[in-house]
This record gives sequence, C-alpha cells and structure tokens, in this order.
Amino acid sequence: MPLILISGYPASGKTHRSNQLVESFKSKIQASSDARISRLTVCHINPQSLGFNRDVYREARTEKDARATEYSAVKRALGKDTIVIADGLNYIKGFRYQLYCEAKAVQTPSCVVHVGTPIERCREINTRILESSGKEDGYAVDVFDNLVYRYEEPNGMTRWDSPLFTVPYDDEAPPCQDIWDAVIGSEGKAKTVKSNLATVMVGLQSFLRAQEKKAHISLQKPATESDYLYELDKISQGILNVIMEWQKDHPGDGGGELAVAEGTIELPANPVSLPQLQRIRRQFISLNRLHNLPKARIRSSFLEYLNDNLV
Repeated sequence: MPLILISGYPASGKTHRSNQLVESFKSKIQASSDARISRLTVCHINPQSLGFNRDVYREARTEKDARATEYSAVKRALGKDTIVIADGLNYIKGFRYQLYCEAKAVQTPSCVVHVGTPIERCREINTRILESSGKEDGYAVDVFDNLVYRYEEPNGMTRWDSPLFTVPYDDEAPPCQDIWDAVIGSEGKAKTVKSNLATVMVGLQSFLRAQEKKAHISLQKPATESDYLYELDKISQGILNVIMEWQKDHPGDGGGELAVAEGTIELPANPVSLPQLQRIRRQFISLNRLHNLPKARIRSSFLEYLNDNLV
C-alpha cells in the first residue's frame, strides 16, 4: 500500500502533520465498510521510532547511516495492506527518488507532503525547543543552519515528488482527503502503479546487495561484461550529444518528442543545459555501475531514466 513521504525544514512541524494524517487515516479505516479499506493498517516511521536523535546530522557518516536505517524501515514496511508514512527531513531529492523507486517496484502509489513552514518560523520553534527541552529535542544552531542550507525542496514537476501536497504553516490540518484519494483511491477504485525498468533495477540492486552481505561474498561480473562500464558511459553520452545537437540546430524550439534509436526523448518546454544533462547521466551511471544491465537494455533504460528526470 502507499508510501507518503513527509518533507520539510528542521523544526517545521513534520511530526505534528504526520500525526494528523495518521489519525485521519485510522478514522477512515475504522469507519469503512469496504473490505479493501478495513484491512489496512498505518505505519508511522519517524526518527524517534528508529532510535536516533538530532545529532546524527552533525557528521556525514552518522547522517548516511540514519538515511540507510530509514530506507530499510520503509522498505520492510511497504506492503499491500500497509499505509507507510515516512516522517523525516527527507530533504535530499536523490533519497526521495530511491524511496519512490522502492514504492513503484512493489506497484504501490506514493506522494510527497511538504510542510511549508518558513525558515524564520522554524528557527523560532527550534530556539524555543532548545530553551525549554534541551539539545536532545532540538537541533544545535550550526546543525540547523547546515540542514536548511542543504535542503532540496520537493518539485511537483518531477515524477518522484508528485503528487505533491504543500501544507502552509497556518493551515489547521493537511488536505487529508485529497491525500487519501491520491494514494488510496476514491469511489471504491484502488490506485495501481506499474513498475518500469528503472525502478525494477533499483529494487534488484537492493536485493543483490542484501544477498551479497548475507553470504559474505563479492559478486563477480562475468568476463563477457568486462567493457560494461565503457558501454554505459558511451551510450549515455551519445544520447546527451543528440540532445545538445538538436537544441543547437533548433534554437527557441522547446518541448515535444525527439526520436532516437530505441525510443523517444520527452524534451521540456525550456532548453536543457549540458550540466543538467550530465548530472542526470552521472546519477544513472551511479545507480547501475555495481550490477550490470544487459547491454541491449542500456539505451532504453537510460532513455526512460532521462524522461523521468527532465523537467
């Protein structure tokens, strides 16, 4: 069942909004006579339930471990009868993309709830918490400032951040009914999601890494795939060259589909810069360099990933 990612600045009220969603969803489940709804449960995952405090964000190593803990907890909880509400900073778009892929791999909907509390109000709340409750319940000033600086706000134009629901600070409650309809469905119709190659590969890579760790062995690449990384680099760069050449030959022409071998590229309305394309390419290579894609699928997989990320 669905994954609901809560995202926002530190001390923005994410846990408060999550608790409101939990109460609303539990009430809907209890009041429903639909067997599909009445068997659902709500799983609320937050830093407190995972056992780590605010200081994990002070160092890169502990922060990475904390994200890995949340990732594992969400992955374990995802199931056909469980609504997972992941309440945390979730401030890195790459991390939100990973969780989106995990949800899509098990064919369940997902959405992002952005707690839109202004930075200065968050700062006031955090200062009040530090003064009244101590360091364990609030963020140290330097940690707070660093997290705000690094925060990557959700963008509803990207597939992994949509549907996106922004909850202003002054709103009494989140749009619980709209969120319910988006991820559960309305009028008795269940939401369904189809996996694509990119999300299946992310799920497969997670499974292979888990098996490798359990067996205490290193997975060896077949000798026939020794030039895999070369092909991964060459094919993805070739597709980027096609896009840049087309944009050079068609100045001012934005949007539409660009036909290439084995598929099409869905170009956004505004021209795409080379740094943006290279960033997407590096992310794709990073996701796929550890475990080989079949060479015949590299091009189509990259096209699909590119279309998911171009905005």
